[in-house]
Amino acid sequence: MHTLMNVSVRCEYALRAVLDLALAEPGSPIRIADIARRQDIPQKFLETILADLKKQGFLESRRGADGGYLLAKAPDSITVGQVIRGIEGSRTGRTASGDPGPLDFFWAGVDHAIAQVIDNTDFASLARAWRERQSRFVPNWEI
Repeated sequence: MHTLMNVSVRCEYALRAVLDLALAEPGSPIRIADIARRQDIPQKFLETILADLKKQGFLESRRGADGGYLLAKAPDSITVGQVIRGIEGSRTGRTASGDPGPLDFFWAGVDHAIAQVIDNTDFASLARAWRERQSRFVPNWEI
């Protein structure tokens, strides 16, 4: 993992798609078109991302009229770090020049802090936090 998490649009879309599936009813396949619409992701681009996530074991798919994608594992067993590394590999962040620099100890600490956050954040906790955040913005018309 490298400093400051310079992730691609593809990775951002992958994270959004996995979160969308984590928010869904467990065991219920979600159509690509529905994820694309909710997450504002071009459907053709999303198709390739979901296929990649399936190959890596994060998702499974079901065919047919009620088909679609769903998480292959429980959302509490998939971390943000796993998905980022699955999509980005080692292409994230700052690239080292090869020679140790005077700030390498600092950047190593930043890398470690980022890794701690992404490796300890699972999609169940992200889904919970999103639901809580959304419920704060629902108007209450009771008197």
